[in-house]
Amino acid sequence: MDTSSKYTSSTINNKKLDDIFAKQYDNCIIGSGLSGSVIAQQYSTFNQSSLIIEKRSHIGGNCYDTIDSETGIRISLYGAHLFHTNSDRVWNYVQQFGHWVNYEHKVLGLVNGKYVPIPVNIDTVNALFDLNISTEEEMKEWLIQEQVLFLEKDGTTIREPKDSEEVALTRVGERLYELIFKPYTWKQWAKYPKELGPEVLSRIPVRSNHDGRYFSDRYQALPQNGYTSLFENMLDSPWITVVTDTDYFDVRDKIQCKRLYYTGPIDAYFNHLGWPKLEYRSLSFERGVKFNTEYFQPAAVVNHPQSHDYETGKEVDFTRIVEYKHFLNQTSDHTVYFIERSTDDGDPYYPVPNDENKELYKRYQGMAEKEEGVRFVGRLANYKYFNMDQAILNALEVVDQDTGRVVVEEG
Repeated sequence: MDTSSKYTSSTINNKKLDDIFAKQYDNCIIGSGLSGSVIAQQYSTFNQSSLIIEKRSHIGGNCYDTIDSETGIRISLYGAHLFHTNSDRVWNYVQQFGHWVNYEHKVLGLVNGKYVPIPVNIDTVNALFDLNISTEEEMKEWLIQEQVLFLEKDGTTIREPKDSEEVALTRVGERLYELIFKPYTWKQWAKYPKELGPEVLSRIPVRSNHDGRYFSDRYQALPQNGYTSLFENMLDSPWITVVTDTDYFDVRDKIQCKRLYYTGPIDAYFNHLGWPKLEYRSLSFERGVKFNTEYFQPAAVVNHPQSHDYETGKEVDFTRIVEYKHFLNQTSDHTVYFIERSTDDGDPYYPVPNDENKELYKRYQGMAEKEEGVRFVGRLANYKYFNMDQAILNALEVVDQDTGRVVVEEG
């Protein structure tokens, strides 16, 4: 596959690196994902210089995409990224860097041998339980009958869910929990929902209608020319210098900057303390190609929540399969897909929000607050899950705070 980019280490030799590090910058930014790239772009509008240090061989973080050489299909190397937001500020911001095409994402789950909509809606329930629910009122009534409520010690007051198992049970009841939520959570996190904070499954909606969209935000779209082109346009400024294939911790004594923005794992920054590491989940991707085939599966993303195939009984150790040809109606005589597995090893993707990790993060956060001239920004640095729009808005607001800029957002 073609992984060439304007921002690659092959364009920078050692002498040029020495020249780059000899300069002083207003901002040094560690990481070229959404958080780091937005911050650099924003400071360029203030005519402030930024040096971005990127450990990977390309810009764009996990949003990086490229053209698959065998099929000509645009693919993402780190899983599908679907942009959605209710924020006018974020939506207007991303419009500056490329043309966006409206796209409402729909996900199917293969459950008991049937492809059903995810999130759960009327069609999901009808297919799995052989029902004939037709109205929102009927669906709400069915959910009420299924839902499990948790009471305070007085036996009458309904309390808030304490973990993700309780979240799922209060929303969909035991049957759907056992079929979909519990096994998928185990494969994704190597923990059962009871071992995770309520915020994990609180993000997943349950619909009382036929709406099969994965998101319900006002703005839902994909960049026509891919995410990589957006990052290239964001960073296309004489005020921004990008160095890839470089570990910040190898060059931290060489760079000169007035401010530092760090977007990597917070525990890696404080590795010298010898504290325990924060827990993350990573992903692995197994590529497959079908030649002379229109489509491999009925949707761009098919989740596989169950641990064993319903028909064959064989183990299913992956969480989902992504077929990129479905996105933006790409044309090719062939198709390419990626089987995703959740792992403990590899690049950190998802913070694991249980009590132990939350307490450990507070210790790291305390150290971060004492670090003069350094801002910790983004998902990994804040040990918090951000959607794409949340990461962008967070970075914009960081620049607001650090420059004194006042912005009134309409949406």
